[in-house]
Amino acid sequence: MWLLLTVASLISALGTTHGFRGKLNSESPEVTMNISDDRHWAHPREEYEVVTEDGYMLGTNRIPYGKKNSENRGQRPVVFLQHGLLGSASNWISNLPNNSLGFLLADADYDVWLGNSRGNTWARRNIYYSPDSVEFWAFSFDEMAKYDLPSTINFILKKTGQEKLHYVGHSQGTSISFITFCTNPKLAKRIKAFYALAPVATVKYMKSLLNKLTLIPLFLFKIIFGNTIFSPHNFFDEFLATKVCSHEMLNLLCTNALFIFCGFNYKNLNISRLDVYLSHNPAGTSVQNILHWTQAAKSGKFQGFDWGSPVQNMMHYNQPTPPNYNLTDMRVPLAVWSGGNDRLADPQDVDLLLPKLSNLTYHKKIPSYNHLDFIWATDAPQEVYNEIISMMKEDKK
Repeated sequence: MWLLLTVASLISALGTTHGFRGKLNSESPEVTMNISDDRHWAHPREEYEVVTEDGYMLGTNRIPYGKKNSENRGQRPVVFLQHGLLGSASNWISNLPNNSLGFLLADADYDVWLGNSRGNTWARRNIYYSPDSVEFWAFSFDEMAKYDLPSTINFILKKTGQEKLHYVGHSQGTSISFITFCTNPKLAKRIKAFYALAPVATVKYMKSLLNKLTLIPLFLFKIIFGNTIFSPHNFFDEFLATKVCSHEMLNLLCTNALFIFCGFNYKNLNISRLDVYLSHNPAGTSVQNILHWTQAAKSGKFQGFDWGSPVQNMMHYNQPTPPNYNLTDMRVPLAVWSGGNDRLADPQDVDLLLPKLSNLTYHKKIPSYNHLDFIWATDAPQEVYNEIISMMKEDKK
């Protein structure tokens, strides 16, 4: 019975595109804005489309300069920010300008680029396949690492005329870069430094509710979630609302897929921005991607997607089992910030990761931080962002 209730809660928690039931009395115009809209904070925004080798069309956003340095339109150092699981580029600019990493970097005289992974709200087009097709959604973080990240980085460097860029990743944004930078050494040489927030490789000790999905047999998993977008069934909203999250504010958080999988630090969350967070998250991913993470939780390994049989794995990898990603092959200089209360990037998994990073230059563990604090915490500038900007400035010298 407890398993049934877990599954029921998960199904409900996946919510709708906006991730909440009922209405918010919102006064923030950002709720209905897209990422490239600059009407509100007056930071300039630009929007581009990156086409990957396998045909996915990724919305990619740019803040070319800040409000304080608009007179200087010359070439600036480039920073690329990559969101995490179920997120989007909007994660980096969802708070006030003095509390959002994207805006802070632009005001610190950087050319800021915001990436989107295939399947999210801003990357749901393909040259060959309709998003209504199963073929469109046949991807996981493997393809994000193999196609999305190299295509986006190469596009940015070509557009800006620069040789290298700084890379900041959060959550799955670190996972795909670990894979890319250890399997694509040519591209890795074009990364000045890698700043990893809540890094995720193995998820053996993950305590997120996402881990409970490993208890669902594969046939039932496909029945519940289908085989396209990781999506929304609302059969048990009333159960969650009345039995689990009776407080109105908690109900909004509890019925949102991003918060239920990643957790939330109520004391360190700017509740006045909740309407903005919920209106843009979760941004979506594929069922196959979630299934890949459940495989990782079961195996305790950081490896490619298991296609289900030795024959199918041979077709994809030329070997009967998925390849392991060897993180010791990554040579990019790396700084890490991790959370002591992170249920997705669990401290035990981070402890397993760090010794494998041969070029680790800095690690800071913030005891109170959970997974989403790295993008939305009220004290993130003091705990994380100011340090990142200082390190980047040192790199200029």
